Amino acid sequence: MQLPPDDRSVSPRTGYTRAHWESAADALLAAVESYATEDRALYHFPGDRESWSGSLSDGLEGYARTLLLAAFRRDETALQRYADGLAAGVSGVWPRIEDRSQPLVEAASIALALRLTRQSLWDRLDDGVRQRAAAWLGDALTAEPWPCNWELFPVTVGGFLAEIGHEPESARKAIDRGLEHIEQWYVDDGWYTDGDGRKFDYYNGWAMHLYPVLHAWLANDTALLDLYGGRLERHLSDYARLFGADGAPMHQGRSLTYRFATTAPLWLGALTGRTPLTPGQTRGLASGALKYFLERGAVDERGLLTLGWHGPDPAVLQGYSGPASPYWASKGFLGLLLPPDHPVWTAPEEPGPVERADAVTSLTAPNWLLQSTRSDGVVRLHNHGSEDVRYDPYYTRLAYSTVTTPAPSYDNSVFVGDDPSRTGIEPLGVGDGWVASRHTAGGGARVTSVVLARGAVEVRVHLVAGAAPGTPVRLTGWAVGEGARADLVPVVGLDEGLAGVTGDGDTLFVALARLTAEPDPGPLAETVAVRADGAGELTVRWSDGDEVRVRLDAAGAHVEGGGAP
Repeated sequence: MQLPPDDRSVSPRTGYTRAHWESAADALLAAVESYATEDRALYHFPGDRESWSGSLSDGLEGYARTLLLAAFRRDETALQRYADGLAAGVSGVWPRIEDRSQPLVEAASIALALRLTRQSLWDRLDDGVRQRAAAWLGDALTAEPWPCNWELFPVTVGGFLAEIGHEPESARKAIDRGLEHIEQWYVDDGWYTDGDGRKFDYYNGWAMHLYPVLHAWLANDTALLDLYGGRLERHLSDYARLFGADGAPMHQGRSLTYRFATTAPLWLGALTGRTPLTPGQTRGLASGALKYFLERGAVDERGLLTLGWHGPDPAVLQGYSGPASPYWASKGFLGLLLPPDHPVWTAPEEPGPVERADAVTSLTAPNWLLQSTRSDGVVRLHNHGSEDVRYDPYYTRLAYSTVTTPAPSYDNSVFVGDDPSRTGIEPLGVGDGWVASRHTAGGGARVTSVVLARGAVEVRVHLVAGAAPGTPVRLTGWAVGEGARADLVPVVGLDEGLAGVTGDGDTLFVALARLTAEPDPGPLAETVAVRADGAGELTVRWSDGDEVRVRLDAAGAHVEGGGAP
């Protein structure tokens, strides 16, 4: 992909300006055009993979998701091509929107694009095309969504149809119904789960926040924008910490092939004025993510987004991932709705949180602990509150980072017997430099875990209960990729192979861990000392003299003393 030369005067971190975002959008749109059907209603990208929804739905996905990119780019020539495709699509080419069907997802992208470009696209269509398009979209108002972020697709379609006066009462009911449903998944501090349970991941930013905030903004509904915009603003304080200094988003959660869609909530905060971030911080984080992927093979030699993370990678795909799925990355171009003279484009880039100082940050709602180090720009997420066994390993591991990928061999896990499963995760709290949880492990054993973090160092504590005496227990650490190193050192109850056995009663296992991109980090054992004080009790002394006392029992986890600075 050809981009303008870097501009280090206004963008000292990445060199990227608005011109780079425009050029990237133009290149992506140009590359997909040759894969449109003759009537432009479907976009069939090459490859032998088909989603579980089938080829026709996949072709609609290609149309809808690239239309969204054209809408953010405000590309009049491209929009005319998509107008032709719309006319053909609603004349019988596109599949109907039915209960829990993929066309419901794509209808939301089409409706949002039409709402954003109404004067240049919708208003120029023939009356007959508009009537057929509204009727096709209208099925989204009554189609049953899956009980998760899908509840917001009828909201998005309803917002557009209400604006053009099509079935306004049904549209309002769909909007109200969807917004009511997501309330049951709102936790606190700007965090939603993606449906029932504790499914915390990036959907929180570019689905659970994106659709209601955009709807409130486009409807000029001050009350709704105060509610949803306020939640977004609070969420961005945490969200900004999920990006490494190299621009990498946290490698956690499903649908990772959407890549720089992770930047959408950053732009959304600037667009609506609901953000704690400065304009320079917003652009620095967003441009960092775009550059990260473009420089690592996200776009192939044909100019197409591949199914993967860097380049093609089937490990990050789900059954619903089709050839056009990566084009939900279009959401990352939301910032192009901001005019060129907006401060988010003109202010000098500023460093993100990981680049400013070492930090160990408590996220109460998901029960996560974020651990970041300025020297190497790495962010680590200690997961003691997110679970979705459908998409393991991207939800249930003990830790994730911006420089590692979950391993099929179960990194960051506790094996009880030969079983690394981690289900029924029960958050036990998060505080100053620590986080704790309890989960069900192999054979029904319960494992109570605490992680203490400082700098790049972790103390991992696990109390195993309910396992038969002599049951083998093994701990695993980070699965390291290029440019980083990992250490895992046994301390209590483990041998050099990080293995031990349970005794008669609850058994304590402790290890030191470290993930770092530092070239010579020094001996791990010199950073912290651990002393077992009794059953389920220990004292941790950091190298600066701070002490932390940990006690694990049937009531939970108790941590007292000095935390991370």
